[in-house]
Amino acid sequence: MKKIIVANQKGGVGKTTTVVNLAASLALLGKKVLALDLDPQSNLTSSLGFDKRKVSPNIYHLLMNEVQPEEAIKPTSIPNLKLIPASPHLAGARIELVGFKDRETRLKEKLATLSGYDYIFIDPPPALGVLTLNGLVAAETVIIPVSVSYYALEGLSELLNAIRLVKRKLNPSLSLEGVLMTMYDLRVKLSSEIYLEVKNHFKEKVYQAVIPNNVKLAEAPSFGKPAILYDKSGKGTISYFRLAKEMLGISDQL
Repeated sequence: MKKIIVANQKGGVGKTTTVVNLAASLALLGKKVLALDLDPQSNLTSSLGFDKRKVSPNIYHLLMNEVQPEEAIKPTSIPNLKLIPASPHLAGARIELVGFKDRETRLKEKLATLSGYDYIFIDPPPALGVLTLNGLVAAETVIIPVSVSYYALEGLSELLNAIRLVKRKLNPSLSLEGVLMTMYDLRVKLSSEIYLEVKNHFKEKVYQAVIPNNVKLAEAPSFGKPAILYDKSGKGTISYFRLAKEMLGISDQL
């Protein structure tokens, strides 16, 4: 079972979109996947068809030791893909957890009781607070989505420093899974320039699959569906399916 956090403290880079669609693609390829919403905005939860205002129990109750993981897990519309949802109440956990001695390790301890999954994906908030810290401590590897923009690398050094600090102090096994280029547009010169800059820094850790700037990817969450159910043959869907196959080390031919 591999636990992966998809993290970037810069918002709007396709973090939740990546969790939803990569998890769905791997599930459709036969892997047993659990997606975990650790963000009070609860966008992952609503993207998979749940009402974030009503879904319960959820990750908040899990972190507060009110339920066990199995009680918070929900089935989704995709076989092999399950979800531990979030709700806006999770915002309170950021304050409540500060008072606990095990505040950084609560999620890790809870996930240690789970079995039967090939992948667990963690979607944290776009900030380096106690919730993201819980995700980094619980995870084995990190996927960093980087959008193609003038500010693509802004704050990236801060995230990398946080990863190094967590690795040194709390989670020695934490490593970089890969760097994913998102919102890529072949028609724009900036896309290739940013890609080359990121590739030069991260080398072989940059995925060959890139995620295009795609309207259908942005629309799908409003229908409570992964893109693969909303726009099966779309460019965004195909790109995430290629990413899933790249992670599994199999051909990207669809």
